[in-house]
Amino acid sequence: MCGIAGIVSSATDDDIELSTIRRMCNAIVHRGPDDEGIFVKSGAGLGMRRLSIIDLAGGHQPVFNEDRSIWIVYNGEIYNFPELRPQLERQGHRFYTHTDTEVIVHLYEEMGAECVQKLRGMFAFALYDERRRKLLVARDRLGKKPLHYAVMNDRLFFGSEMKSILTVAPELATVNYEGLLQYMYFGYIPDPLTSFVPIQKLPPGHLLEYERGELRIRPYWDLPRYGTHQPASEEECLEELEYRLAEAVRIRLISDVPLGALLSGGTDSSTVVALMSRASSKPVKTFSIGFKALDFNESHYARIVADRFGTDHHELVLEPNVVETVEALTSSLEEPFGDSSMLPTYYVSCLARQHVTVALSGDGGDELFAGYDRYEIHRRRQIFERVPAWIWRMYRKHVFALLPRTMLGRKLSYNVSLPWRERYVDSISFVPAFERDLPLFSDEFRATLRDFSSPEQLMYNYFEKAQADDPVSKMLYTDTKTYMVADILTKVDRMSMATSLEVRVPILDHLFVEWVTGLPPEWKLRGRKQKYILRKLAERIGVPKEAIYRPKQGFALPLVHWIRHELKDLITTTLLEPRTLQRGYFRREGIQQLLDEHFRGRRNHSGRLWRLLMLELWHRNYLERLGAPDSSQLTYASGRLT
Repeated sequence: MCGIAGIVSSATDDDIELSTIRRMCNAIVHRGPDDEGIFVKSGAGLGMRRLSIIDLAGGHQPVFNEDRSIWIVYNGEIYNFPELRPQLERQGHRFYTHTDTEVIVHLYEEMGAECVQKLRGMFAFALYDERRRKLLVARDRLGKKPLHYAVMNDRLFFGSEMKSILTVAPELATVNYEGLLQYMYFGYIPDPLTSFVPIQKLPPGHLLEYERGELRIRPYWDLPRYGTHQPASEEECLEELEYRLAEAVRIRLISDVPLGALLSGGTDSSTVVALMSRASSKPVKTFSIGFKALDFNESHYARIVADRFGTDHHELVLEPNVVETVEALTSSLEEPFGDSSMLPTYYVSCLARQHVTVALSGDGGDELFAGYDRYEIHRRRQIFERVPAWIWRMYRKHVFALLPRTMLGRKLSYNVSLPWRERYVDSISFVPAFERDLPLFSDEFRATLRDFSSPEQLMYNYFEKAQADDPVSKMLYTDTKTYMVADILTKVDRMSMATSLEVRVPILDHLFVEWVTGLPPEWKLRGRKQKYILRKLAERIGVPKEAIYRPKQGFALPLVHWIRHELKDLITTTLLEPRTLQRGYFRREGIQQLLDEHFRGRRNHSGRLWRLLMLELWHRNYLERLGAPDSSQLTYASGRLT
């Protein structure tokens, strides 16, 4: 596991200095504290910071081929490299390391860019072919590892984090208001946009090729068609599910350093721990946290699972300094990030890193097996589709605005009046519902946004692209492409790598994902039973029912409590300060309404207030310290690359 960075120029006489690449690497030391490697030659510079996991002594990067004409820096793990290596050796390739990295180099010699089709794992790599003066950059199929890039002055910059790019090209720090609008809607910025106009995210399952000044980006993988194979029986489905997930877990236990698991005590992480325990000759090290506030400690579920499987369990019940943690994290995040569960993810990563270097997690189960409440809620609300669409249109146009704002069920009535796609996107968006009551955005910000497409359209595009016939599968596809990548996996990557911990995600093994995608939706959401077949598997392999059928909380977070207590002063002062309002995003009246309704107990706006706080703290703790141009007040910037 590493962090990578570099620059490739289209001009051969462009001298890229070793010190420049070193500065890029120094910005991401936390991703790889064990080693540094740099290659600079002929208008190309590749760098990496290494967290040593496999071949501790011999795995120094960059890695090269036999004649040193191909060089690679790489972040991730290729789990099938033990099978690929002997195949390549039979084809005449000579290896000088025992790492998985070198497999990619020799695969490229055989297959070119299509080498990614052979890789099973999580990865982001940059490979430079000196003879062709070509850079190949790839990101894994599900987006477990990040990759950012920008083109400026005939140079392509890339990095695991934008910090590397901005360290040597601070002029690229032009705020992207289209990206910020997406954040305000969803709490994250979906690919390919970032918080800065010139910098883009390489989408999951995509390749980037930069050759003699020409940039090409293309997909190499997508989720297959949903609902293509119907198991003959529940027993057959469970047997196949167990075999495939057990194998995905087993191959992720390869490590030359201590390994464990993050255990929340829910179905997903408990199932992973159960399968780890079966495959391991020693007790699995497990890690869980809880909070003292308001008896919000859910760690006893994790303890039940740990006892059941005899793990070496480590538990920490926290009463953290929330303000201090929030200030510290927002000073390192390159984009505003609205998922408050980043705090418990960070805390549990800190705990795990005291004992292990690698940890498995249960992420991805909700997007594969319909684990979020909103899928079941959507099904229940389908009954409203019996009302003719024209009646609902008349209701929204002529009736809704006349209803008292305090009327019980008013927002729900608007949501259920929408067609199913619009209804779903409306339910996961922060902005539209609030804007219908009292506009939140300033006139200046609205003017800036006129040339941008609505964030909702991004979601509709994914609905259209999904190879599925039923709404639930289309929702799963959309969430996998957006929320899972830009929120869940981004959170896990940033918080774990901040502590130099590698996290592996067996449920998102791409072969397992392809098989689960092919299951019809009734195996995932059956009536009101979410994650139906995964929960049946958990029962089958011995996970206690208390953990399987507990209320969904993941690594629980007492956000409501914190906002009403520890964070109250920070929120109320920060959001209404002239410094905040002068940025030009929001109307004071809209912010004041949110605060009044929340702190008077009329409505729970915890999630909304958290998102707004994260946006402003990103401006103060990251953007202003970076010295970004025009970071103090609103100025127009296009969100599209030309």
